[in-house]
Amino acid sequence: VERGRHTYLLDGDNVRMGLCRDLGFSDADREENIRRIAELGRLFVDAGLIVITAFISPFRADRDLARSIIGDDAFIEVFVDTPLAECERRDPKGLYGKARAGLIKNFT
Repeated sequence: VERGRHTYLLDGDNVRMGLCRDLGFSDADREENIRRIAELGRLFVDAGLIVITAFISPFRADRDLARSIIGDDAFIEVFVDTPLAECERRDPKGLYGKARAGLIKNFT
């Protein structure tokens, strides 16, 4: 803000509770989730915001779709390689445990 830049964070908590609450975790739903996020991100970028998104996106095609919607000049992809055991240890919502119990299908 001091430099005149404004940011907005899009993540699973604020997107899946509203804009994408009708989507599950199938391949088609995951692709649609990323498409909606990219479209929303593009609108924010067009308004002059710096948009940071934090999503698990294991498929190259989905990331390429997001890049094509937002544009190469405004899209920076950051890959974070964290071991599965560490993801499970840090999981505050217990999603990994629910997935292991079969309560969340197609969890990545």
